[in-house]
Amino acid sequence: MLNSVRARLTLWHTAVLAVLLGLFAAGAYLFVVRITRARTDAAVLDALSDLTSELAAEGAQQGTTRGAATDILRERRFRTSALAVFDCAGRTVASSLPRPRSAPGEDREPPLDMARLAAFAVAARGGAPRLVTVPDSEGGYRAAVVPLLLPDGCFVASAALSIHDEVETLDTARLALAAAIPVALLLSALGGWLLARRSLAPMIALRERAARIGATNLGERLPIANPADEVGRLATVFNALLARLERAFTQQRQFMADASHELRTPVAVVQHEVSLALSRSHRPAAEYEDALRVVRDAGRRLRRIVDDLFLLARADAGELRVHRGPLYLDEAIGSCVRELRSLAQRRGVSVRVEALPEAPFLGDEALLHRVVLNLLENAIKYAPPEASVSVRLLVEARGYRVEVEDTGSGIPAEAQPRIFERFFRADAARARDEGGPGGAGLGLAIARSIAEAHDGRLELARSGPTGSVFALTLPHAGEPA
Repeated sequence: MLNSVRARLTLWHTAVLAVLLGLFAAGAYLFVVRITRARTDAAVLDALSDLTSELAAEGAQQGTTRGAATDILRERRFRTSALAVFDCAGRTVASSLPRPRSAPGEDREPPLDMARLAAFAVAARGGAPRLVTVPDSEGGYRAAVVPLLLPDGCFVASAALSIHDEVETLDTARLALAAAIPVALLLSALGGWLLARRSLAPMIALRERAARIGATNLGERLPIANPADEVGRLATVFNALLARLERAFTQQRQFMADASHELRTPVAVVQHEVSLALSRSHRPAAEYEDALRVVRDAGRRLRRIVDDLFLLARADAGELRVHRGPLYLDEAIGSCVRELRSLAQRRGVSVRVEALPEAPFLGDEALLHRVVLNLLENAIKYAPPEASVSVRLLVEARGYRVEVEDTGSGIPAEAQPRIFERFFRADAARARDEGGPGGAGLGLAIARSIAEAHDGRLELARSGPTGSVFALTLPHAGEPA
């Protein structure tokens, strides 16, 4: 049961309320006790003050305190209070005990323990009244005693007030609190349970809808009743996650379809050539050599596609290993230009190196060589005959900038946002002859991943009818840009 958020919320709500109610009940009860006791003490002290004033006045008239006390207390008899005068030895001079209850059904109150009151009176010292409680079986009496030094001797005046009704009222209050708090907690727990159920109902709806979403229906989204509250914000974040997953699944499906298509061609070529070579038992050696050359070329294409896919998979997983070491970008660019001169001559394209200042860098020479080689190879393959390809290296304030420019027909505007996508080729839009390129469309995607692994970036700087410019930007000495 405690595994349920609704149950935990209800328990916490009830526990907190129980503590608050307990503290409130204790504080209220102590406040009532304090107020009631203060009111009783004030009444007792008022009665004692009246008694001492009358004793002084009556004693002065009669000349004797004992006679004055007897006359004063003879007619003073109350139901809940008692007055008494003691001498300094504790003997009762005069007293007025509480009148017994006479109403039908009323219980007789326990009498005032005069002996204990006399003991308190004898123990009284000084001229200030002293408040004490004389206990009995039903709560006792609240008494005040004060010593009096009169002309005819030492006396002690006392006034006592029954607190039986006060104790009974406080007992009733305690029972009422003890009964009301559990009932309040029970009702609060029930209300908390219903409130938690109602508050968590949107979460349950989200859970049920999310449970129905799988790889086949990633286009569905969670319902959002109120985008401004916590549940709405959670659903918004979850919907954004679903959108990212949908894009990732779509890209993955497209990637798998494109990879299968690209791999199928060389595999079909190999299978066809092998089947053709084995269709007859006796063939000239030249035909076997031609078949093996075709198989070799298809195998090379197949291996290159597999290597490219493996490199992209490592880059996606964040495991592209960059073995950084000191190198010179100008030397790497010059090496790429020399490597592709024969390809440029076959296609009738001239390659010009405009500027190669010394550029020390800390990076992976093999990977950077692959980036520059891919840019130059694409520019040469897609450039028409008699065109030119220029490469330049610029040293800027924030890093190095390698630009590869061709004078081809450019990339169509609708294809430019997709040129770095995997397996995307804008062949139909770019001039090429029959013997033109037949790449898999992975080169630019790999080049961009390598650039980002070196804290740089690769972008299409410009493309139009007069040609295209690709720019590779890298930070100085391999430091983060």
